[in-house]
Amino acid sequence: MSPPDRADLPLRPAVGIALFGPDGRVFIGRRLRGQVGTWQMPQGGIDEGEAPLGAALRELVEETGIDAVRVLAELPEWLTYELPPDTDPLPRWASRYRGQRQRWFAMRFLGTDASIDLATEHPEFDAWRWIPLAETPALVVPFKRSVYQRVAEAFAPFGLRSPEA
Repeated sequence: MSPPDRADLPLRPAVGIALFGPDGRVFIGRRLRGQVGTWQMPQGGIDEGEAPLGAALRELVEETGIDAVRVLAELPEWLTYELPPDTDPLPRWASRYRGQRQRWFAMRFLGTDASIDLATEHPEFDAWRWIPLAETPALVVPFKRSVYQRVAEAFAPFGLRSPEA
């Protein structure tokens, strides 16, 4: 039996997190798996029966060790991307999905840099830094760029230092 045509595969339900530090910059990590050496904000799949916010909080802990956050906003629409045919290596979920539909959240980090721990059970990142949100689209793989541009536009107000931070 031949594998299904990629165009017939569904989009994987997933989440993304724009995690804002107290000074308004966002957390970005350098990929350890998949598109090695590229940067992205924390993101991951939604498990069956899991709500998007629950998935976002779980993924944040799994990828960064961070659990001290306050949710600021949720994008009301799903953002999508498809994996280009020449993606190498393909993510482990690519045999079942042609790309992702992601629900994005803005969160404020309430901890300290010392509480960030990339040495998780299944590490995603080998380095991290805080950068202005507007710079994130230029650092991600090209097929995710439009998603990051929309996130940067929608969550731009949180990049400003706010009195409640």
